[in-house]
Amino acid sequence: MSTPHHDHKSSSHDGHEGHNHDEHAGHSATMFKDRFWLSLLLSIPVIVFSPMFASFLGYTVPEFSGSTWIAPLLGTVIFLYGGSPFLQGGVSEIRSRQPGMMLLIAMAITVAFVASWVTTLGIGGFELDFWWELALLVVIMLLGHWMEMRALGSASSALDALAALLPEKAEKVDGDAIHSVAISELTADDIVLVRPGARVPADGTIIDGFAEFDESMITGESQPVYRNSGETVIAGTVATDNTVRVRVEKIGADTTLAGIQRMVAEAQNSSSRAQALADRAAALLFWFALAAGIITAIVWTIIGSPDDAIVRTVTVLVIACPHALGLAIPLVIAISTERAAKTGLLIKDRLALERMRSIDIVLFDKTGTLTEGAHAVTGVAAASEVPEGDVLALASAAEINSEHPLARAIVTAAAAHPVASQSPRVGSDFRTAAGRGVQATVDGENIMVGGPNMLRELGVDSPDSLHDKISTWTSRGAGVLHVLRNKEVIGAIAVEDHIRPESRDAVRALQDAGVKVALITGDASQVAESVAQELGIDEVFAEVLPQDKDTKVTELQKRGFDVAMVGDGVNDAPALARADIGIAIGAGTDVAMESAGVVLASDDPRAVLSMITLSKASYSKMVQNLVWASGYNILAVPLAAGVLAPIGFVLSPAVGAILMSLSTIIVAFNAQLLRRIDLKPTHVAPATPSEKLQP
Repeated sequence: MSTPHHDHKSSSHDGHEGHNHDEHAGHSATMFKDRFWLSLLLSIPVIVFSPMFASFLGYTVPEFSGSTWIAPLLGTVIFLYGGSPFLQGGVSEIRSRQPGMMLLIAMAITVAFVASWVTTLGIGGFELDFWWELALLVVIMLLGHWMEMRALGSASSALDALAALLPEKAEKVDGDAIHSVAISELTADDIVLVRPGARVPADGTIIDGFAEFDESMITGESQPVYRNSGETVIAGTVATDNTVRVRVEKIGADTTLAGIQRMVAEAQNSSSRAQALADRAAALLFWFALAAGIITAIVWTIIGSPDDAIVRTVTVLVIACPHALGLAIPLVIAISTERAAKTGLLIKDRLALERMRSIDIVLFDKTGTLTEGAHAVTGVAAASEVPEGDVLALASAAEINSEHPLARAIVTAAAAHPVASQSPRVGSDFRTAAGRGVQATVDGENIMVGGPNMLRELGVDSPDSLHDKISTWTSRGAGVLHVLRNKEVIGAIAVEDHIRPESRDAVRALQDAGVKVALITGDASQVAESVAQELGIDEVFAEVLPQDKDTKVTELQKRGFDVAMVGDGVNDAPALARADIGIAIGAGTDVAMESAGVVLASDDPRAVLSMITLSKASYSKMVQNLVWASGYNILAVPLAAGVLAPIGFVLSPAVGAILMSLSTIIVAFNAQLLRRIDLKPTHVAPATPSEKLQP
């Protein structure tokens, strides 16, 4: 692409914190799960021995010595053990002056607990036996929180993944001896040996040797970059072909990699503070319930009796805590994440699922995202009577012993070519020169493959017959390799990072959905513009360094866009964390995946459309469930308060509790409808008929 194979040429760039359930008192999914199962087990006898539940179903509560104490005692255990997370959370919300779901639940179970004990002890003659309602409320809320936290997944460890790019040991040169030392022991001016396939332990300068370095995980450059003596190398990059000696210049917090770590941390700390929908609804319901309880107590004290006031107020406060609201969001999240996982979408951040529906622009990294991140032969041209197939076959024979990525691309192309594959050959006396090319003896003739530097060193010019082809290739940023036989140019080969066949469908489908598409890359401008033109992309950012990727996201946000960033490399991590939604390609690096809110298990960019489709559908179900759950309570609370008492209708505690449970069933059924959505990439971003006919 921007740097031809083996060519001595530097790359162009050389010169939240929400108020969520999962945050209450450091609770974990395992804790909610354990409390749920034990509370569920204890709730069965509580319900069976509840006089209120028995009278509703028309059976007689089993009686034996001590049977009347089963529901109170087990109900107390459920309240103290199963309800403790909500009680603690309620206290935290009071202290922070941010009432929400926890305080609403805590208020309801506390009122039910006190009222039930008053009834059990026969104080005041009240009939407020809410033991079974208390048990069901705690069990359902524990289930909801367990499902929700399980769906959210584990906390991000992006900084640990970044640190993992550095080797644990370095080979320190001490005179004629070489010692293996921990990288923490390195100091400025130390000399280290970096062998082929090894990572550079610290930022420094090559003082002996030359090699091509894979810098794609740091800079985004799609091809290995040639580095000679006197040039700098970056910690975490990989020497691909030769051994070099490097003088250490920057260590620890001063390295480029450490700078990226700081940007990731900063971006993650600046993420959205949006609350979950259920928390906002719960906050409103808390104030609604509290106001309704106070009004009920005052009105019934005036027009009725203190006993009526207590019964009606307790009923209002218990019914005000909706089972359905506690499950409305967790059920949708759990089913959505399950459906997503089966489609290859791993949702790590619940807010990402909610916000994806409102994305205005998707910013795609190029290498490994819209392209395959692997080079492929995209053109062959012959300069003389030699057929193109023979040019490719001779180049393959010379390169067959090389492990260089571009050499692998040539060998693969030759094996698939109808002519070149008919006469496979293997060269002998293979030699390589980093940054210049390779040579080998094939059928007794000297075959060389390399870039412009090889031609300059040999004093050979490219034939005029190849100029038009080569100009076309270079104008779009392709790497050009010349094939020489006995130092005479017989042809040229274009090698490029191959565009994924699915990328065009993804871009078109996003634009059809009203979402702009942008491309960002560390590659040269002509490479980026070529890919953008072929895919019909709206906006291009080329030759972008890691810190600039982060900046570009911020610029788009300042222009009023909600940005989704899709990437796969370490260089994408700050931008993934900074974006409104970070989407990592699962085949990419650990740090990219840890920095993102969504991970695509496959490398198909059409999965972004699947995410948008799921986001819109799940948000719709969240709203529907919240409207139903909250609407039921807004209606049931006044009835429980006795607004229709003048015409002889008062909602009894038992009927109100049963209707509340039915409301929960409706919410659960509605959430299950998400399973009917087709999220397959071929469905959300189908190819056009003309594209389907293409080979």
